[in-house]
Amino acid sequence: MSDIDTGSDDSELEQQKSAPANRATEGPFDDSEANAVRPYVDLGGVKILPRADLHLRLEVEEGSKRVVAVGLDFAGSTLQVQPFAAPRSTGLWNEIRHQIVEQIQKQGGKTTFVDGPFGPEVLAEIPAGGAIAGGTRLARFVGVDGPRWFLRGVISGEGAVNPEAAAQIEDLFRSVVVVRGTTPMPPRDLIPLHMPATAADQTPTTSL
Repeated sequence: MSDIDTGSDDSELEQQKSAPANRATEGPFDDSEANAVRPYVDLGGVKILPRADLHLRLEVEEGSKRVVAVGLDFAGSTLQVQPFAAPRSTGLWNEIRHQIVEQIQKQGGKTTFVDGPFGPEVLAEIPAGGAIAGGTRLARFVGVDGPRWFLRGVISGEGAVNPEAAAQIEDLFRSVVVVRGTTPMPPRDLIPLHMPATAADQTPTTSL
């Protein structure tokens, strides 16, 4: 759940960027587009705008101890975000969403392509596992191609089934700022994430 598989050669369609027409003004934002006076929480590859009842979790890879995703609990929903490096002129989402479908189907899940507020997304019914034998959970996989980055989001909970909750979690996804930085990175590599400076001496899980 860190770096994205390269998969097969991209077709012309797969190379096209996928993003809302108003992304630069309504988000998700590039660091150069963000409001400089807003009190963002700096997590390295992304910045998160605090809001009431928003809880933030950092997901850490056991072996490497690196932060591989940011989890946001809000309005009865969970939004997981991951920023990846991308080419300057081409996108990743048109290819990656097909890879997501393949992975979920291998797990015995079901998927449907739908048009959402960010463009094409994957609605998935995933085997729950654990104590819920035979159960499933719903999740929405969304993606936005920005300038030299790609932001992937996974929405679960109420935001996957309830239109009102979905609108709230979608607004949260739009408020995310991606910080690509100037360091050269291969496309599909995870842009480094880290704990906020104020929580550097605390555990990897914190709340806003």
